[in-house]
Amino acid sequence: MGTTTTNQHSIQEEIKSRLKSGNAWYYSVQNLLPSSLLTKNLKIKIYRTIILPVVLYGCETWSLTWREERRLMLFEDKVLRRIFGPKKDEGTGERRKLHNEELNDLYSSSNNVWVIKSRMRWVGHVARMGERRGVYRVLVRKPEGKRPLGRFKLRWVASIKMDHQEVGFDGTDWIELAQDRDRWRALVTAAMNLRVS
Repeated sequence: MGTTTTNQHSIQEEIKSRLKSGNAWYYSVQNLLPSSLLTKNLKIKIYRTIILPVVLYGCETWSLTWREERRLMLFEDKVLRRIFGPKKDEGTGERRKLHNEELNDLYSSSNNVWVIKSRMRWVGHVARMGERRGVYRVLVRKPEGKRPLGRFKLRWVASIKMDHQEVGFDGTDWIELAQDRDRWRALVTAAMNLRVS
């Protein structure tokens, strides 16, 4: 289950590879997902234990752009539509695909993008390690030299700061905040309770 890296530090190829593997597993169980012999809860467990870990392998290190978030959400919507099936329209009696809002209401767990954003739990552990640990030094290190021309890629630490802004901790030094385990736990819980529409 190796990861795919490029010399441009782009995560696009990695996500493409993860989605390809996730699709392979999805197609291997696709006949089980619409089955009336299985409960919806069991189908969701199949998704969360067989398909989702393959897609999200190594996701703690990803810096997602909006386009990549969208690709991950589209994949999850495809699987959930297969699990929950079409909805019968009460007026016409015809069956139609569920809308995204309806899927979010039926699927009570956090979607895959917010599972990725739960990396804040891991980064909190690293921030409390202290300067003597190599993992901490890699996390906070600022590379020397000049950046190449063109628009720069989103850095992993910048994506952590964006996650903080989304849950209302804007302007707070995240390394200092991580030292207080209770406040950090509250931040991670707030992030996991948010839903991406």
